[in-house]
Amino acid sequence: MTNNQTAWPSEIFDVLRRQEIDLVCHVPDAGHARLIEMCETDNRIDAITCTSEEEGIHMLSGAWLGGRKGAMLLQSSGVGNIINALAMPNTCRIPILVIVTMRGEYGEFNPWQVPMGQGTPGCLEEMGMRLHRAETPEQVAPAVENMARLAFDSQQMCGVLLSQKLLGAKDFRELAK
Repeated sequence: MTNNQTAWPSEIFDVLRRQEIDLVCHVPDAGHARLIEMCETDNRIDAITCTSEEEGIHMLSGAWLGGRKGAMLLQSSGVGNIINALAMPNTCRIPILVIVTMRGEYGEFNPWQVPMGQGTPGCLEEMGMRLHRAETPEQVAPAVENMARLAFDSQQMCGVLLSQKLLGAKDFRELAK
């Protein structure tokens, strides 16, 4: 990987700080590992490891009602867990920012990841979430910056889908060794 390909987690972190996001909820995810580590080591951000993605949506909603800004980091396979929870922020116009690492696309080795990877954009859009997809490292920071602004300035649910091309496809043959 080039420097440009590995810089995007740091760029997302910089956007979170510029946008004064001080709560980051996440379920452990290899795609977000570097970003999660940066959030956990920064005293200005409360990084909360959730037992489910749904829990994170509820935490973000409560945080907003308490005057805080937050973001949820999750993998596309966890999107199905937040669908029902999105009804409240959608109805109450609570801004939600999600950053989703995609699976089930570009070179996926695990067939169980494919259905939710394909269904993620449609599921989120049906619940009223505005989405932007980042395919290249150069697109990541502007996508997160602009979707954060849209979420918090207009009190909407917004998300950025990080293509599996950014993360790199896992190779089952390598994992089996």
